[in-house]
Amino acid sequence: MKFERTIQPVLEKVSKGFPVLLLTGMRQIGKSWIMEHLADENRRYISLDDLRARALAKSDPQRFIEENPPPVIIDEIQYAPELFTYIKIHADKSKKDGLFWLTGSQKYRLMKGIQESLAGRVAILDMLGFSYKEIIRKPWESVPFLPSLGLTKKDPAGKPLTSPDVFKIIWQGSFPRVITNKNAMEARKLFYDSYIQTYIERDVKDFYNIENSLDFYSFLVAVAARTGQLLNYSDLARDVHIDLRTTKLWLEILERSGVIQLLYPYSSNIAKRAIKTPKLYFLDTGLASHLCSWDTADALRNGAQSGAMLETYAFAEILKSYWHNGDNPNIYFYRDTNQKEIDFVIEKNMTLYPIEVKKTANPNANDYRAFQNLSVFKKPVGTGAVICLYGKTISIDKNIISVPIWEI
Repeated sequence: MKFERTIQPVLEKVSKGFPVLLLTGMRQIGKSWIMEHLADENRRYISLDDLRARALAKSDPQRFIEENPPPVIIDEIQYAPELFTYIKIHADKSKKDGLFWLTGSQKYRLMKGIQESLAGRVAILDMLGFSYKEIIRKPWESVPFLPSLGLTKKDPAGKPLTSPDVFKIIWQGSFPRVITNKNAMEARKLFYDSYIQTYIERDVKDFYNIENSLDFYSFLVAVAARTGQLLNYSDLARDVHIDLRTTKLWLEILERSGVIQLLYPYSSNIAKRAIKTPKLYFLDTGLASHLCSWDTADALRNGAQSGAMLETYAFAEILKSYWHNGDNPNIYFYRDTNQKEIDFVIEKNMTLYPIEVKKTANPNANDYRAFQNLSVFKKPVGTGAVICLYGKTISIDKNIISVPIWEI
């Protein structure tokens, strides 16, 4: 079953302007497939999951490049950062674009090697699983989401969904292997069980030399249970019976491998943003639901975590709308000393756009009352949005719109 991806034309365009292209993201989200799909017959494919290829790349990177000359796709490049220097040498000598297409599922770990060796020569793009618009075969409809009154005049990308429909999508997740399987519901549990085992055994134990896989699994479950919430390091450490240092290290591993994303509160003082308490989001709601043992979509929808999971899904869809178009949003959340909160704040051209996510089909003034608090930053406040379950995009107040979650 063929699904086009929003990021495909972006990859083709970017590849024509850089000698090296790096596509990063979680395992099993389709990075290798999309690279091979875009490649012509002259571009060879090498995976560093292959231990023989990896051994050569690490022990003799120059010979590896000689035996696998560009144009080439090198999959899971994080296993051999030794290659970066020789990729640079070859790129500088050839002075051509589109030579090396790289993929990696450990994006933050890659950055040091790239900054040292490939600065100015590499384009880095981030990728996630399927967006809803990709699932309904309208990838071209996906554009960076920014609240605007003009959205009320735009034709909907898909048909209206019911609350059970939405939570079935959230529960299923965004991994291509699950979505494209004709027996997706039956295959879901088997896929996630296998995914977690492979992730822990290959990416965690082997890559980071972490020996206690049972403790890490317990940690993964505890993190999934906190998606959409403020991150309390001490509380998390206590629940899993590990120390604070290990907690922060393991969270960093989850971030590096694209499993979670930390979202920081908005502050007009950029230096203060990084030291304040972040919120934590899983980047695939299907994986989070599986870890939390929600066995059916209805159980999730009716459970205590449904609101947090809906917010998590909205966050991931907003990221996809930007990342899959080769862009990065300046996205934060807002929380003041009086506990007034706004789920997301996107800053664009010095203007703040507030967004609230609600599990309702009838948004009202209480849902966006906190938007007015952004006036303390002395910046223009743009159109606000309540992302919810109402069937179409409409204006609900002066400069406030209601947007169906499937229209992000």
